[in-house]
Amino acid sequence: MEAAQLRSIFLDYFADNAHTVVPSASLIPHDQSLLFTVAGMVPFKPYFTEEETAPYKRAVSVQKCFRAPDIDIIGTTQRHLTFFEMMGNFSFGDYFKEGAIRYAWGLITEGFGLDPERLWITVHTSDDQADELWRDLVGVRPERIQRLDEDNFWGMGDAGPCGPCSEIFYDKGPQFGDDGGPAFGGEDRFVEFWNLVFMQYEKGPGGSMTELPKKNIDTGAGFERTLSILNGVESVFATDLFTPLLETASRALKVPYGSAEETDVAIRRIADHGRAMTMLVSDGVLPSNEGRGYVLRRIIRRAILAARRAGSEAALTQALVDATIEKMGGAYPVLAKDRDLIVEVLEREEAGFARTLRTGMSLLEEARDEVLASKSTVFPGGVAFKLHDTHGFPIELTGEIIAESGLAVEREAFDAAMAVQRERARAKAKTLNLADDAQYRDLIERYGTTEFVGRDVTRYSVETQVLAMLVGEDGVGELFLDSTPFYAESGGQVGDTGTVVTETGRFEVHDTQSVAGGLFAHRGRLSGEVLPGQVAVATIDPVRREAIRRNHTATHLLHAGLRSVLGDHVRQQGSYVGPERLRFDFSHGGGLRPQEADEILTLVNSDVVANEGVETIQTTKAEAETMGAIAFFGDKYGDRVRVVRAGAHSLEFCGGTHVERLGDIGQIQIVSEASIGSNTRRIEAVSGLGAHRRSHEMETALASIATLLKTSPDDVMPALERLFERQRDVEREIATLRQAQLSQFAEQLHEQSEADVLVARVDGYAGDQLRTLAQDLQRRGRRAVVLAGAADDKVAIAVATDESLDAESTVKRLAKLVGGGGGGSARIALAGGRDASGIDAVLVAAAAL
Repeated sequence: MEAAQLRSIFLDYFADNAHTVVPSASLIPHDQSLLFTVAGMVPFKPYFTEEETAPYKRAVSVQKCFRAPDIDIIGTTQRHLTFFEMMGNFSFGDYFKEGAIRYAWGLITEGFGLDPERLWITVHTSDDQADELWRDLVGVRPERIQRLDEDNFWGMGDAGPCGPCSEIFYDKGPQFGDDGGPAFGGEDRFVEFWNLVFMQYEKGPGGSMTELPKKNIDTGAGFERTLSILNGVESVFATDLFTPLLETASRALKVPYGSAEETDVAIRRIADHGRAMTMLVSDGVLPSNEGRGYVLRRIIRRAILAARRAGSEAALTQALVDATIEKMGGAYPVLAKDRDLIVEVLEREEAGFARTLRTGMSLLEEARDEVLASKSTVFPGGVAFKLHDTHGFPIELTGEIIAESGLAVEREAFDAAMAVQRERARAKAKTLNLADDAQYRDLIERYGTTEFVGRDVTRYSVETQVLAMLVGEDGVGELFLDSTPFYAESGGQVGDTGTVVTETGRFEVHDTQSVAGGLFAHRGRLSGEVLPGQVAVATIDPVRREAIRRNHTATHLLHAGLRSVLGDHVRQQGSYVGPERLRFDFSHGGGLRPQEADEILTLVNSDVVANEGVETIQTTKAEAETMGAIAFFGDKYGDRVRVVRAGAHSLEFCGGTHVERLGDIGQIQIVSEASIGSNTRRIEAVSGLGAHRRSHEMETALASIATLLKTSPDDVMPALERLFERQRDVEREIATLRQAQLSQFAEQLHEQSEADVLVARVDGYAGDQLRTLAQDLQRRGRRAVVLAGAADDKVAIAVATDESLDAESTVKRLAKLVGGGGGGSARIALAGGRDASGIDAVLVAAAAL
């Protein structure tokens, strides 16, 4: 039977018995007390503890699991694994012991077809009910039921749900050990493969037990172990799950599996660890020096070390990933989807460990041989410290290697050397002053420039070494690393933010700058201590970096779009690429016409939709120019350059970070376009989630306008046109009424005086209305009319004549009296001012003309 068939039989059996099929949860559990998902019940724990209400009464799953306690013996036995799967059926207050026993026995004997005479059962010493059910309900012979104590009682810890359990064993036969059943027989002969836990008690303080009102069932059957039993093979490695993995390991070692026990151990270890590392990285675990990441790093290094010590120098991890996907990809399609990412993470770790091995193994082996020659069993702690401090050999790795020769590390001496190093590093750190150019230069001379390793990293966390820590006031400081995933601000792209963590401290990076010609200064705030020489895990803010990458590639597309639509004279004059927005300055004589903006956006978003890969080419500067690559403003280039090809239209010099495919950008929107100087324009734009937020804001605004207009968003334009037409009608009516009012007022003024020249103060009328009034009065047979008045804190003066008096020159002379100016023609002129106190003087001067 193959693994896929077993998976199908198990899930289908319980689905046919009214169980909800629940997909496997991640290997990273929500339970903060656990590093990994270690059992099938872990995802259901909140239901058992009643922290949450189960959404179903019955469930069945095949759960990914990882356990590290047996890591040291992996490969030396036929049945131990780090990564494994756990089949299980669960009841939340529904069926209890009778149902669990009946379902398990039915599947084993009928679904799997196992011989009942090869099966043994263990029950807890106190569980008379389970003993009776096994005998009377399903017919297990009494002599095949054995009672055990602690091994058959399960609990979640010092307190919480717990209960007795029944374990099902398979008898592999006398060739595998002594008879006597699970309680007394050989461990390799009687193999436990399914555990039924009957949660019927609540364990309280002091160990008190109270009966649970709602009883639950939690069962777990080892997938790989069950598969080996069903296939009649003695090893979990002899199933189809491991065939491609064993073959891959054998090819790497150039030794057939089965040739010798020593190489078989290495092959099994590589196979197990290869599968485990693939599954862990797929679920988001990254190599590091703490927690889950440390466990992952350890199994990666153990696999590589097993290959190297068997004489193989071949690259290993990529082939192990592919072998894992070959057998696990059907059940977990995400493996194939994330294949390149998994390979990238593991190959990077493999390359780093290869350097560590090359520098440290010769020293370790020389010291080990000296210890063995002296008949001692103690490996010098000073040598172990040198391996750790100088060559990057973790103390655990040294311990594992020498343990194979029967040696142990002199741990007290190692710890003492570590303490001296930390104190020396603290003293050294205290001598450094923040932001000192001389110290920047000193760091460059001592360590060289910072190696940037974050351009193509997709999960943004790397292990590195602390070079120096410059601490200022209030914990604000600058941190310098041997290598870093943090991008230092350059070419318009802002610096990365994130964290740098060591075993003694945490540094929150708020900005990253390149100082002193290639030294990366990580600027931020320190908690605890970060000491020179420490191993550190540097992690950038991935969400922020992804947004920056989208905006940076969008800048390239906009540059290409502008040149395509406006012409090749367009050149970048500056840029800003941040997580929220992008800014692009370019040379061009005039503003973008609406149709030009539309054409540019259509072009760049068509490139986004085409979703071509973004290609990075490393070449000479001359060759890049021959290719037609365009240089970005402000960047400096050496003889070797990076050229980024983004779709069909964009090819530019660039040292920044970009998306992998243009479709990752999502969408590009122009927010504004304006002049910032002679022949220089500026575009503000957004992409990705920024474009989404802008669209949402505009849709919300449109909906609000539609509500005000009492129409639908689709009918806003016609509704606005109707509104504006009504407004124009009203304005025409108002103008007609105002004209009539002016005519009436002109008649009143005319009747008040019959003089050839009329000078009057008329307040409350705007300049154009005053001018109309003056014209009306002059046409009634007067030689000249001068009107002055104030409205809305502004002064207006209107002069209308029959040209016997020059209206323009007259209004300019009068305007000076109110602090203003004006103009017009010889017949009609208008002036304005701000000093209303001068109006009376205007009237006096006009009367004197």
